[in-house]
Amino acid sequence: MNAQNGSDDEFERLALPLFDSLYNFARWLTHDAAEAEDLVQEVYVKALKGFSSFESGTDFRAWVFRILRNTFLTSRTGLRARLTVPLELEDQETVAVTWETPESLVVASGTRQTIQDALERLPLSYREVILLCEVEEMKYQQISEILAVPIGTVMSRLSRARKILREMLAGERTARSTPAGK
Repeated sequence: MNAQNGSDDEFERLALPLFDSLYNFARWLTHDAAEAEDLVQEVYVKALKGFSSFESGTDFRAWVFRILRNTFLTSRTGLRARLTVPLELEDQETVAVTWETPESLVVASGTRQTIQDALERLPLSYREVILLCEVEEMKYQQISEILAVPIGTVMSRLSRARKILREMLAGERTARSTPAGK
């Protein structure tokens, strides 16, 4: 077996188990199944080509997720998302922070669509950090490496994302419980 085959085998061993996670994250970023598939395919091509630069013993998952994120940000969809000015949340009713967590509000809301809609309304920088932490169950250090930001920024964005989600979901719950015309 030559060195290239060994490298390809190692890449396959590390990369294939991440396919579903990469696709799910790409799907959240792009909001389109076909674009997510294209993005993941492009990521695998780039990762395989650059696999010789991967340092053995470091976090492969963080490395490949960073490739995904960077590829998304330089894609047509990513640039459009980055250049879009997020809607200000000032128009929304201010809700006091309570004992409720985003998770308990999701359970109370009873619909998966409600949480998906709320996540999609989050600004990209908040959406990606909450998805990597809560959905992909990554540690702050991994998220920091993927996003190329300090751990403190990860924690700050995560805190803000959770607060915004809490407020959005509480607003949804209030809107559903208030009779029409009141």
